[in-house]
Amino acid sequence: MSTAVAPRIQIDAHAQKSTMATMNAYERYMAVLDRKPVDFLPRIPILMQFAAEHIGSDYAAFASDYRVLTRANEVCAAEFGMDQLSCISDPYRETQGFGSQIKYVPDGPPHSTHPLSGTKDLSTLHKPDPLKSERMLDRVNAVRTYAAKHRGKYSIMGWVEGPAAEAADLRDVMNFLIDLMDDESFACELMDLCVAVAIDFARAQIEAGADTIGVGDAIASQVSPDVYESLIQPREKRLIAAIQKMGAKVRLHICGNITHLLPGIADLGVDILDVDHMVSMKTARDNVGTRVALAGNIDPANGVMKGTPASIRQKMRETYAEVGNPFLINAGCEIPSRTPGENLKALCEPMNFRP
Repeated sequence: MSTAVAPRIQIDAHAQKSTMATMNAYERYMAVLDRKPVDFLPRIPILMQFAAEHIGSDYAAFASDYRVLTRANEVCAAEFGMDQLSCISDPYRETQGFGSQIKYVPDGPPHSTHPLSGTKDLSTLHKPDPLKSERMLDRVNAVRTYAAKHRGKYSIMGWVEGPAAEAADLRDVMNFLIDLMDDESFACELMDLCVAVAIDFARAQIEAGADTIGVGDAIASQVSPDVYESLIQPREKRLIAAIQKMGAKVRLHICGNITHLLPGIADLGVDILDVDHMVSMKTARDNVGTRVALAGNIDPANGVMKGTPASIRQKMRETYAEVGNPFLINAGCEIPSRTPGENLKALCEPMNFRP
């Protein structure tokens, strides 16, 4: 376990001015991950319902049509100042490929059935195909759309579900948590299948133009360190290694309090770790060291939506001063839909390496 905090990169005024004149969003993002000087910290907030409503659309259209999703993110990136275009909308892309039924709603994420809620027979599942399964292909098309217009200008982030999250989507959460305790063999077999599908899905997005793949594994925050490190972490590690071998960066997103999981997460080898607001950023840095870029961790609701531009700026400067490099600007999780525009602008204001 490392307690070191990376030294802040100091750039003299002339060098900083020169860098700002030539550095675009993609270059800024990659430079931080490569531990190189930048003009200011990359901004990578997650926008979903906020982005949809910002362009006069709704969540149903955003989640079901890549053209709405990409336009919403492009508009927000340009207006608020962000360095990454995201394909995330909800956790049920692979689930639909496995055979779930999806219901879209205008004011929230889609609802999904759980194909294995009443059975452990994996042969009842469909075989997901990233280039044929409707919702998986829609995300691949989102990556293609970004890449055609923005490759090399913005970072493009695809997304897959982690092994525990996808298993819980298929079995339903309570069933899967019971499986982890009562039927480890089945839980592992199911997660292994989910990893194989996630690798294929990541490959399709990387080939379409994604430079980063987000891995969402939210349910992992609800298990003990022993269960995580023995059953879930090795499968996350296999998925992450496969994505990196394909040439993409990996951004791990586990909502909630992951303090108890940090020792295991430190061994995953991720490029970016999203840190939710209930986790101490210093504790996260002490555990993962300087090999991992931290992103976060202002409270999306109380800190961003209900905060003020001044309080948001202060919180981000305090956070950066606490954890040092490598660091990216982000809230603890998704930006809420009712966030005032001036608050998101404050979050995304250029902040250089001299807090």
